[in-house]
Amino acid sequence: MVPTLTSKRDAAKQDAVLLAAVDLARASLEEVAEPGTIGAHSGMEMLAERLAMHWFECTSPGYHGWRWGVSVTRVPRAKVATVCETNLLPGPEAVLAPEWLPYADRLAPGDLGAGDVLPRRPDDPNLEAGFEATGDEDVDQMAIVELGLGRPRVLSPEGREAAATRWYAGEGGPKAEVALKATARCSTCGYFVPMAGALRAVFGVCANEWSPSDGRVVSLDHGCGAHSETDVELPEATPIGTPIVDEFAVDLEQVPPTDGDATAPADSTEDGAREPAPEVVHSIQGEAAGEEAVERTAEVTGERD
Repeated sequence: MVPTLTSKRDAAKQDAVLLAAVDLARASLEEVAEPGTIGAHSGMEMLAERLAMHWFECTSPGYHGWRWGVSVTRVPRAKVATVCETNLLPGPEAVLAPEWLPYADRLAPGDLGAGDVLPRRPDDPNLEAGFEATGDEDVDQMAIVELGLGRPRVLSPEGREAAATRWYAGEGGPKAEVALKATARCSTCGYFVPMAGALRAVFGVCANEWSPSDGRVVSLDHGCGAHSETDVELPEATPIGTPIVDEFAVDLEQVPPTDGDATAPADSTEDGAREPAPEVVHSIQGEAAGEEAVERTAEVTGERD
């Protein structure tokens, strides 16, 4: 029995003639499909009265999740089905190409690099003429010079709104992580430089080199830990005492035995008598020198007994 994809509600619409047209549908696919890419029959779906679609698995490695579809129909009271068309259609698990995006819209913010140049957009909605156009090119150019703008177009209201929305929702706005943890706002910081123009009431530029927002546009309610008026309690310095210099200290150094003395102790003589180790001699000499220095000091100061 051929499986169908119709629900119980549409059971009355099932067509026995179309349901039995599996071999007809497969034969029509073999005429157009690549050999060996037609898999098992996966069911039939009624599309309308006397119109159905037979589905076959696609076994082509490059079309995972796709399936073959063959639509069949019949005329009223006919006992023979007819093929309408064959298709290779994506299934629920099919790998599809991304939605087509025109080349003019593919450049995203941040994609522009050094040496890249964007084409001029004469109908840019974010810009408008910096003066009232009269239609006379000489007059309009004179207006630019007299106004001191030096540029033919300026931000339009739409452009200002788009920029303000983008900046306020970005890293320079009040919802940035550094602003949420700040105890004071940029509106009271001495490093805050207000912007000129219509955006002055909301934005400015940070001029604090210790701030993560240095040189960037920030909102009045932005903030960071480098605010000019914030302060923290500095920890008290830990006393370390007065340095002590011990001029009579002696450092002992172990002298390793030489190769010729490997069989005899390093502190033995030829007749078997033991000699003091070099570090002991060094220590004794140091003590004698120290006692002599003390005696001389006592003689000078008159404290010797």
